[in-house]
Amino acid sequence: MNRNLAAGERVVGAEVLHGGITAEVLKLTAGTADGVTRDLVLRSFTDRFCEVQAEDWLEREAGALGLLSGTGVPAPGLVAVDPTGAHGEYPSLLMTHLAGRVVLDAEGLETRIPLLARQLVAIHAVRPAEQPRGYVALTTAETVVVPRGADAAVWAAAIDVIRRPAPPRRGRFLHRDFHPGNVLFDVPPSGSKEARIVGVVDWAAASWGPADLDVAHCATNLALLHGPAWGLRFAEAYEEAGGLLAEAASERLYWQVRDALACSEEVRSVAQPWREAGRVELTTRAVEERLDAYVTALLETLG
Repeated sequence: MNRNLAAGERVVGAEVLHGGITAEVLKLTAGTADGVTRDLVLRSFTDRFCEVQAEDWLEREAGALGLLSGTGVPAPGLVAVDPTGAHGEYPSLLMTHLAGRVVLDAEGLETRIPLLARQLVAIHAVRPAEQPRGYVALTTAETVVVPRGADAAVWAAAIDVIRRPAPPRRGRFLHRDFHPGNVLFDVPPSGSKEARIVGVVDWAAASWGPADLDVAHCATNLALLHGPAWGLRFAEAYEEAGGLLAEAASERLYWQVRDALACSEEVRSVAQPWREAGRVELTTRAVEERLDAYVTALLETLG
């Protein structure tokens, strides 16, 4: 670790950061002999289950952080990356620490959603010199897990939506995991109306694909956290911020439903990190119920 620090620096403190699902994240304090310190973040894939994909994720994240430097998108700065764990115990990435905190509670949500939308429009405006790898679909019609107590007919109709080929769409630079849990806010004592985004983290899935896919993912997460109406609201806010979505309602529905159904496979894994990161009271059963209600609301948008 010390080999990646500036001359005269050494690690003088470490703190576990909660809220991650696939990686262990530590906030490290590096200091010099004369007392100058700075904070860094070490992201390590300690789970053997994730080790196979760790190299790809870390290389992708390192590439994204390098690309975003100087763009105005508030992403961490890359310090060092060890995608195979050749120089440490685990595959890891070291980056600068960003101030701010994750905000997941309902208070001030109506103010934060436009901020999230404008930030995502800015991300999609990035024009990389070299096109990143294409997005990876996170579910298929055969792998969808229908929540307990859900309307079987509604879910069958939703699954039929994603059996169709993906609509052709112009590609954009995607975060691919953009949602409130990966956005850091500065919320001053004066209240949420003065909140601002100071960081966007977790770029391990950065890729190339339709803007609708990023919008759908954030919308799904908002629906699971706060209810279906907020998921639907985010897509509106994205367009109000100048973002362009598919013109045909059926094409928009395809991406929205695809992302919602992808969450059905991991609904049990999202509640705990949200509870840790945002101190929200959210049970797995509540997430299942909100997912079911969101899928129903999406299909109702077509009448």
